[in-house]
Amino acid sequence: MDTLLTFDSLYKSVGVLGIQYSEQAKALKGKEVRLRGYMAPPLKPESKFFVLTREPVAVCPFCASDAQWPVDIVVIYLRDTLAPVDFSRRIEVTGTLEMGSWTDPQTGFVSQVRMVNAKVAKL
Repeated sequence: MDTLLTFDSLYKSVGVLGIQYSEQAKALKGKEVRLRGYMAPPLKPESKFFVLTREPVAVCPFCASDAQWPVDIVVIYLRDTLAPVDFSRRIEVTGTLEMGSWTDPQTGFVSQVRMVNAKVAKL
């Protein structure tokens, strides 16, 4: 059974001393969870990964030199490729929660929180 996690419940604190995960998030590590948010504009039209954000992000931070990711993003690795969803449409992602700094060997993208083997539903 999966659990609905929120962006507010991922972290205890984020600051100059780094990221501290919440007790709830630590307890759910390695388990299937659901998280609602917005698909940031992807690098390519159909992909097996994207970034989920708390609020809509209209510009791809990979593509704009002065744009930055919000601190509390979650990288989503999908079971199957997915066409992009409009950046202003809220979605729900279900997948296995992973935490801790990790660098994607294909893209070089560094993430603190990920969901793997994920699927997406439009809300």
